[in-house]
Amino acid sequence: MKTANHTEVREFIFQGFSSFQEHQLTLFVVFLTLYILTLAGNVIIVTIIHIDHHLHTPMYFFLTVLSTSETFYSLVIIPRMLSSLVGLSQSISLEGCGTQLFFFLGFAITNCLLLAVMGYDRYVAICNPLRYLIIMNWRVCAMLASSVCAAGFSLSLVQAVAIFRLPFCGSLIEHFFCDVRPVLNLTCATPIINDILTLIISLLAITGPVTFLFISYILIISTILKITSVEGRKKTFATCASHLTVVIIHYGCASIAYFKPKSENTKDQDQLISVTYIVITPLLNPAVYSLRNKEVQDALQRVVGRKFLT
Repeated sequence: MKTANHTEVREFIFQGFSSFQEHQLTLFVVFLTLYILTLAGNVIIVTIIHIDHHLHTPMYFFLTVLSTSETFYSLVIIPRMLSSLVGLSQSISLEGCGTQLFFFLGFAITNCLLLAVMGYDRYVAICNPLRYLIIMNWRVCAMLASSVCAAGFSLSLVQAVAIFRLPFCGSLIEHFFCDVRPVLNLTCATPIINDILTLIISLLAITGPVTFLFISYILIISTILKITSVEGRKKTFATCASHLTVVIIHYGCASIAYFKPKSENTKDQDQLISVTYIVITPLLNPAVYSLRNKEVQDALQRVVGRKFLT
């Protein structure tokens, strides 16, 4: 536990990408381009799913929720990050920092839990196809989606309150947004209970869903291997290939960010990991589901063809 005399801190300053001072404009252009692509990709996916009735299935319902959540997840961090890169806003109020942390964690945990729900959807579709539409009816889908959102923001609220009830002795955040570890590093005292709470939330948001997904995919793969035809196995696996790709990258980045020992943390490493799961990972969702998913590609062709015909 660290202690120090302190005055009340009401505002924080982001150190940002100070290690890359000469490349700030380049970073701004790159991040802005990726952000626009992310927004455009998610809007296109949600629009295509809404318009094309062939995609009105549980799998694409959850994809719509995930795309919407990813859009707001990016919106919480990237605009302020971009403004800091061009020197417009390097500071944030105490309340603003708490709000940013709350929404960032809320959408991040929701995304993790949604990926687990999507894994369950694939498990039911492949391992119990005859009862799929009975088990995954619209009432169940709505209940699952609302439950993961409620769970995500409940855990986020607990974490945010636990951090911002502590006194702060520093105001310089060695990061480009209000993340858990950089903000905790500014507190005058970090009780062990905060470290335990952070670990528990990480276990619930990352380890729990990963374990569930691991078991689900073992059962899915064992079912696929029982299919006699090679073409049948390929076609069945293709229905969950996009989801599996997103899962591996998403949970891989999250695990590195929140389970890496504190002693191994450096500012540049933390920023590189954060850029990956804040800027790049949200882009993967529309990219993977549009480039690797034949149903979405076919739906896009139908919608575009319909527009040209009219």
